[in-house]
Amino acid sequence: MGNLKCPISMESTFFLLVLSCSVLLNLMDGYSLKDCTVKGSLNSTFMKVLCYKRQLRAVPESIPCKARVLDISYNKISVIKRNDLGDLTNLHNLNVSNNMIEEVEDGAFRGLAALQELNLAYNRLTTISGGFFQDLFNLTELRLNENHISDISSSAFVPLISLVMLNLSGNHLQYIHKAQPVFQMPRIQELHIGKNGFSSFETCQASNASLQLQVLDLSHNPLQSFRITADIFPHLETLDLAFNKVSVKWDVQDKNYFRNVDRLNLSGIQTGLKEMKIMLQTFNLTLSNLRLYYLGEQKAKSLAKEACLINSLTTLRLQSNNINSISENELRNCSNLRVLDLAENDLTEITALAFKSISKLNTLSLSHNKLSNVPIAIRNLSNLEVLDLSYNSITTLTCSDFTNLTRLMMVHIYRNHLSSVEHCAFQDLHNLKTLIMGSSRLFTLKGYFSNGLKNLKYLDLSNSKLNTIHKGVFECLRNLTYLHLQDNQIKVIEVGAFEGLQNLILLDVQSNKITQTSISASVFSGLTNLKELILNNNFIWYSSQDSLSEPPFKNLKSLHVLNIFSQGKDGMKNIPSNFLEGLTSLKIFWAGNLNLNSLHPDTFTYTPDLWRLDLSKNYLTTISPDIFMPLKKLSSLTMIQSGIQSLDFLIEANLNEIQVLLIRKNSIAVINETLETLSELFLLDLQGNEFSCDCDNAWFIDWAVSNNNTQVLKLDALKCNYPPNFRGNLLIDLDKDSCVVDVGLLCFVCTTSFVLLTLLSSFLYHFLKWQVVYTYYLFLAFLYEKKQQKKQTVQSFQYDAFISYNTHDELWVVKQLLPKLEGEQGWKLCLHHRDFQPGKPIMDNIVDGIYSSRKTLCVISRHYLESEWCSREIQVASFRLFDEKKDVLILVFLEEIPPHQLSPYYRMRSLIKKRTYLTWPKPGEDIQVFWQKLDAALEAKENS
Repeated sequence: MGNLKCPISMESTFFLLVLSCSVLLNLMDGYSLKDCTVKGSLNSTFMKVLCYKRQLRAVPESIPCKARVLDISYNKISVIKRNDLGDLTNLHNLNVSNNMIEEVEDGAFRGLAALQELNLAYNRLTTISGGFFQDLFNLTELRLNENHISDISSSAFVPLISLVMLNLSGNHLQYIHKAQPVFQMPRIQELHIGKNGFSSFETCQASNASLQLQVLDLSHNPLQSFRITADIFPHLETLDLAFNKVSVKWDVQDKNYFRNVDRLNLSGIQTGLKEMKIMLQTFNLTLSNLRLYYLGEQKAKSLAKEACLINSLTTLRLQSNNINSISENELRNCSNLRVLDLAENDLTEITALAFKSISKLNTLSLSHNKLSNVPIAIRNLSNLEVLDLSYNSITTLTCSDFTNLTRLMMVHIYRNHLSSVEHCAFQDLHNLKTLIMGSSRLFTLKGYFSNGLKNLKYLDLSNSKLNTIHKGVFECLRNLTYLHLQDNQIKVIEVGAFEGLQNLILLDVQSNKITQTSISASVFSGLTNLKELILNNNFIWYSSQDSLSEPPFKNLKSLHVLNIFSQGKDGMKNIPSNFLEGLTSLKIFWAGNLNLNSLHPDTFTYTPDLWRLDLSKNYLTTISPDIFMPLKKLSSLTMIQSGIQSLDFLIEANLNEIQVLLIRKNSIAVINETLETLSELFLLDLQGNEFSCDCDNAWFIDWAVSNNNTQVLKLDALKCNYPPNFRGNLLIDLDKDSCVVDVGLLCFVCTTSFVLLTLLSSFLYHFLKWQVVYTYYLFLAFLYEKKQQKKQTVQSFQYDAFISYNTHDELWVVKQLLPKLEGEQGWKLCLHHRDFQPGKPIMDNIVDGIYSSRKTLCVISRHYLESEWCSREIQVASFRLFDEKKDVLILVFLEEIPPHQLSPYYRMRSLIKKRTYLTWPKPGEDIQVFWQKLDAALEAKENS
């Protein structure tokens, strides 16, 4: 039935999901194209070029000639010129709908001989000229609906020898003879010419030959006359005459003219009842499907009685007729009905014997009515397979509601006021496959599924009031495959709640109040075949990354997809190091918006087969490449809005299989040669980053434009953020030529400068020797005087020490260093997480912090050496050391670092050679000596 919300392919929904993801990845190959997105590589046999919603005013240039699909809909294009599309000889599908096209030049589609589908709907075309469709011999579908077409050339459709479907609805043809060229097409099977202002339809105006037409749509026309005097529609199967707002004079001289029509739509017709009955009698040979919407209660009921006299009628749709009640008399003649649709009426009463005569019925829709209980009348429908009772006011399901309905396979009862279900309500439904009863007022499920439902596969209990899932409530549903419990108020899931569900593939418990204590491993112990678990929008959180004594998913060996994004108001905070233990088959992990600022290096050691990872909307400003080392098969990484400042972590992460990299809305300023290590990358999304418009990005621009294997999404829209005078400029407009060094010119300038300097030095020595010596000693005296003045100035500092450390060592700083130095020894320290001014640039905060402190204390570890910001902090501190000649730098090593590991860090190595440093004691060594030495170092005067 048209309005039933049936689960699609219940047996394979999950696998379709995974398949769609893999298809999406396979189609995302390509290269960068201005104003468009390309799906499909240069050598692909199926390349899509998507340019919709780009504010385009003309067909974009440089469309790849191998493109099979071109979508330039929803733009502001006003004309298609003769040479706009000439090179696209492989194009099969062209969508130019929803533009402002007023003109298509003759020959504009010349050369598109392979085109099969053309969509020009929702434009401003007024005329179809003779040369409009030149060379479109293979076109099968053409959409010209919702234009302003009032004139069609007699030769316009001659080239369209393969056209099967044409939509001309919503135009201004007014007279059927203006559409005559349409009826002359040899293979046309489906024709939509509704909403054109036709006041009459006569066969002599349309055609004088027999047509292949199977579908004819004349809806929304003010037809006053419908006259068929010749057998031109021998193959017609569907006729739509809906919403004719005037009374029509019906003249069909031979019923045999419509001998194959089996689908008829007479919805919303203003013709009188008597005339409509005559119309129905015209189709009493083969009519099987009749639609009678928007006619009013009495008219609809009268026509239904007349229609049911047609022995071939099997489907009757009576939606939106304001019907209040159904009695036995009104459907007495409908004994052959298989489908009855009474949705969207005002039904409050259905008599007990209302459906007695339609015992063959297998599909019944009573949705969107005002029923307060399940009608007794349905108990007479022993052949019923599909029942839709959604959007009513049913409060209770009783043991007798589904009596005798042993063949029922699908029941929809969602969006009712259901608050009570008797334990035996489903006892007769042994063949039921789908039960959708969400959006109810149920608080518990105890006993509801203990009888019947042995073959149930799909159960939807979403958007209700459930707060606890008790042990054993589903144990009788041995064949259940999909279970939806989202949007409830579930806080507690008892151990054994999912017992018996060994065939369950998908479990959806998102948007509840589940905490970490509710997802113990024993809760999921019976779900041996679970493929997808959805836990997002709950209240799961962990205080640390420490390993769990009982990982929650250790029994889900078959799980492929895990969703845990958006946990509570403050997020999940941390992912324990063994949180994913047991998920050896995991393929997709969604972990966005969890307020994570770091990940434990062991997080993904348990998921070696992971190929899609989403860590968006977290605070992972620095990422260790060690995190990704176990993910040898990762092909898609999404880290949108995660605070990423650099892609350098990809170098050592060894992500050789990465194909899709989505890094939108981060803080990346420069893209370097890191991308060359990603040999399989074919889609890169960097939109919304803070790019620097300088020569540091020259390589990236060249690579993005010339690379035929990787598509940089919307490369032409990437904007600069630095320097300030370039803010808002397009990155692709950077003048790369200014970044190229002319070696010859450089050598000339250096040589010339050296010669001139030599000559100047010789001149000064020969003629001004003693004057230079005098000036030198005068300058030394000036420096000595300034130094003495500086010594006499009492300098005041805001802090005693600025602490430079990496976030991985923050626990040692907070637990050890801070209590000792500030708490016991009374020093005042500056820490970036506590004392930096919000909103101020990070580099400015670093400089202010160091120069407003007497000393700088660097906490050195391996993580420190790898940090970009720590490197900048020690640079500023060493510059101050060399500038002021003061003992302002203290080095504290938290771990032993061999000299060969320090060799890449030249500044650090040179400082260690020249200065003493402190080392954190090993376990068992006296810690007090360390604190005494550190106190002495802080107390020491700064003068060298």
